[in-house]
Amino acid sequence: MAETLNVNEIYLSLQGESTFAGLPCVFIRLTACNLRCSYCDTAYAFTEGRRRSLDEIIAEVERLAGPYEIANRQSPIASSQPPTAGSQPQVTDSLPRIANRLPLVELTGGEPLLQANALPLMRRLCDAGYTVLVETSGALDIAPVDPRVRRIMDLKCPSSGEAARNRWENLPHLTATDEVKFVIGTAEDYVWAKEQLARHQLSSRCPVLFSWVAPLQPHQRDPVLKPVPSGQTPITRLELVERIIADALPVRFQLQMHKVIWSPDQRGV
Repeated sequence: MAETLNVNEIYLSLQGESTFAGLPCVFIRLTACNLRCSYCDTAYAFTEGRRRSLDEIIAEVERLAGPYEIANRQSPIASSQPPTAGSQPQVTDSLPRIANRLPLVELTGGEPLLQANALPLMRRLCDAGYTVLVETSGALDIAPVDPRVRRIMDLKCPSSGEAARNRWENLPHLTATDEVKFVIGTAEDYVWAKEQLARHQLSSRCPVLFSWVAPLQPHQRDPVLKPVPSGQTPITRLELVERIIADALPVRFQLQMHKVIWSPDQRGV
């Protein structure tokens, strides 16, 4: 029987977050999530989707990536495969050039690691030369993920309502090619994230993202989401930036770029 995944959607857009923000990316959104974060804007992926074989998914990625093939067989973005011992990078136009395909490919959700066949899919995409990212909640084991994959792992802050689900055992598995993301919506989130940054020396492990969360509008809020815990004080993006600067934190502030470009309600972007 063919290996399959329950897929919500596959589409080509720009990467709106992480250190790869702004690059073209094919998103593979998988169905189902084991968390119900208060600010979740993709609750439709909890249940909507259909079974697709890995071959079918890869064929769709190849179709969407096709227009990039002629002009972009080499790219200056970081390679998903480190150079072998003794190899020398080629230099063209003062930029290191590596055999790496655009667009990027990201598995997201939902929670992509809930489905076991996400692992062989990521491995096959890496074998095909793509830079592969996975967005994961941090509540599941990241160790089985192919080491070529860039793991963008959340640490859930208090306002998510899911902070108790953080799997701290994941931290030793993080490498320099991974990223840790804190989604921050309240002053209490910021204080908590700052504490974890220092306690676990996260910036010495990998890039750290402080991502401001835009409050959901009433029509965007799914009734199954956790409520924001009581005693939380909303923080604006300006306040968050000013605190990061004042505290000299070694983190990258980010907004969800796709929500600035397109309507926050628009799917497939």
